[in-house]
Amino acid sequence: MDMFVIRGGTPLAGTVTVNGAKNAALPIMAAALAANGPSVLQDVPDLVDVRTLCKLLTELGMQVDRDASGDLRLEVVDAQPHAADYELVRTMRASVCVLGPLLARRGRACISLPGGCNIGDRPIDLHLKGLAALGADIRVERGYVIAEADRLRGARIYLGGPFGSTVTGTCNIMVAAALARGKTTIESAACEPEVVDLGNYLNNMGARISGLGTPFLEIDGVEELTGTTHRIVPDRIEAATLMIAAAVTNGNVELRNVRSEHLTAVLEKLSEIGVKIANVGENRLRVTTGGELRAADCIALPYPGIPTDVQAQLMSLLACAPGISVITDKVFPDRFMHAAELARMGAVIRREGPSAIISGAGQLSGAAVMASDLRASAALVIAGLSAQGDSAIRRIYHLDRGYERLELKLRQLGANIERVEDRADTFPHSLRLDQAQTAAELTGPHWLKPAANTTSQKRSA
Repeated sequence: MDMFVIRGGTPLAGTVTVNGAKNAALPIMAAALAANGPSVLQDVPDLVDVRTLCKLLTELGMQVDRDASGDLRLEVVDAQPHAADYELVRTMRASVCVLGPLLARRGRACISLPGGCNIGDRPIDLHLKGLAALGADIRVERGYVIAEADRLRGARIYLGGPFGSTVTGTCNIMVAAALARGKTTIESAACEPEVVDLGNYLNNMGARISGLGTPFLEIDGVEELTGTTHRIVPDRIEAATLMIAAAVTNGNVELRNVRSEHLTAVLEKLSEIGVKIANVGENRLRVTTGGELRAADCIALPYPGIPTDVQAQLMSLLACAPGISVITDKVFPDRFMHAAELARMGAVIRREGPSAIISGAGQLSGAAVMASDLRASAALVIAGLSAQGDSAIRRIYHLDRGYERLELKLRQLGANIERVEDRADTFPHSLRLDQAQTAAELTGPHWLKPAANTTSQKRSA
């Protein structure tokens, strides 16, 4: 198992290119199951989740190849398999996106209930409700969803849930409805750019979908879909993560391959916090800070609001901004496991229901911390970049699910970050507390003394 060792305090500077979006690539790869002929997907990031889905699609009868340029070629070569095994599905929630394509194209699907990051309750009842409305016979047995249908029929479907619409549910229903007989209307559809990207891919294959980017979709079913070439939309979450990393280190970074129109709420909030963002060309932004960061209140909402996938990174930034900030997550109200790890680095955070109240410390201190999920990993890396001294970020396998070698991009920008095997001899000496160390070592220049009231603040948090 690997970990990151980071020595903070270096401002990031330079130019970095954002990859294609994981959250667009995965449902689009799954949708290729519904096509006749090959699809070529460009700018698909090389991530653990992508590799996992490639294995699953191979088991489902697809030939999947990545060429020298990085393009992914997918084609169905055996239309008989219809079962997605638990061992692959349990590690990645997006694998449930094969349910709709399998059902629409092969008439039967047997999919293990999905896994993924531990960030709160994420049932798939809306997926099943939508597919049942299209005429599927669905049952759940021994942890598997079993769905059957001779030919799906168009229907009127409402996909609203207690915390908004469902992104993967909209993707599943959209692919299934594209091959259903008649017209399907989806109300309260997810509006995220990744959903729009899937819709554009389907339309390029011959689907007839209108209303993309709005909560109301109309889909006229077609007899078949034909494989096509498609470029994956840039990853707005990676872009936001890199912007926040630049801001927290008082850096000067240019991002390429970034769609500012997909990040309006994030850009607005960063500007409020004191981050300067300038458009310097087509799909290019420059991020700088012009002085002290400011406290702010943030609410994570479905698109076009601040993404829940950026909530943790914003918490790391606001932990360094003097004053009181409040972060509320209305998508996943329990998604605050990173708060306790940030507290180990000197952040003062108090949880109140779906909100976290942050008393900006101004300066974090390096510490050994452990990632609990994908975006929490990114938040801890950001905190380590800004902290005084060394940090060790453990369980970074979470991070590898959504960022392609993030440490290489950060090192390219000047960060002091290394990926090492998590062993006793690679653990930073400055973070060790063993009997061989003396009190003098612990109070040396590399060790940040806590403020006088830090202990009581942490205890009250």
